Amino acid sequence: MLPFGGPSAGQIGEWSSPLKLSVIIPCYNERATVAKLLDQVRAVDIGELEKEIVVVDDFSTDGTREILREQAERGDIRLFFLPHNQGKGAACREGLKQATGDILLIQDADLEYDPADYPVLLRPILNSRTKVVYGSRFLGEHKAMYFWHAVGNQMLTLITNILFDTTLTDMETCYKVFTKDIADRLRLRSDRWGFDPEITAKIMRMGHRIYEVPISYTGREHWEGKKIVAWRDGPRVLLTLLRYRFFK
Repeated sequence: MLPFGGPSAGQIGEWSSPLKLSVIIPCYNERATVAKLLDQVRAVDIGELEKEIVVVDDFSTDGTREILREQAERGDIRLFFLPHNQGKGAACREGLKQATGDILLIQDADLEYDPADYPVLLRPILNSRTKVVYGSRFLGEHKAMYFWHAVGNQMLTLITNILFDTTLTDMETCYKVFTKDIADRLRLRSDRWGFDPEITAKIMRMGHRIYEVPISYTGREHWEGKKIVAWRDGPRVLLTLLRYRFFK
């Protein structure tokens, strides 16, 4: 039996049994949180699925790399270092390239997103309802966001819905989960904050509808290390959306 009321191995077709979940963790200057986050990922119960943890460090300079090396000595994570800082998109691309699981999940290293939500995120895929799941911060319990971050996110999500005739509530969520065959067809290029709109646009252009589930969210303050800045990064995300809606 698969966890969470999923189908039998025979119903899944090309997937082998047991299935494997690859958790891809892009990381940059997260010395204060990364060890705790890894413990949470290790601890979460995903039933009979195997769990692969793939960490990609984007040339951290605050001691994160040393912490990750210590964590890797436990033998339960696969650790990769980028040779220079390139951005979240580049780190995610490397993680997708290195992952070997049947299902892939993007996880930030900053404790804003709770790995306890993995069963909820995985259930629609295991039940064969979809091949792509996003975890929506606006549908679940969440700490109040910065006003302009929330407005920017909602505006960019609205534009996504207009461009692709869909009804997402949180295009920029970290929690994006999809099957290996989806990942193999993606040809991602964005290095930095363009990752979220690019992967969303390309999944939509493949003809897939995205299934959303509620997740919990505890947003960080800027003094805690939050990196995205609405006025600076929002226009870049918008341009990326427009680019990949009309061009490959």
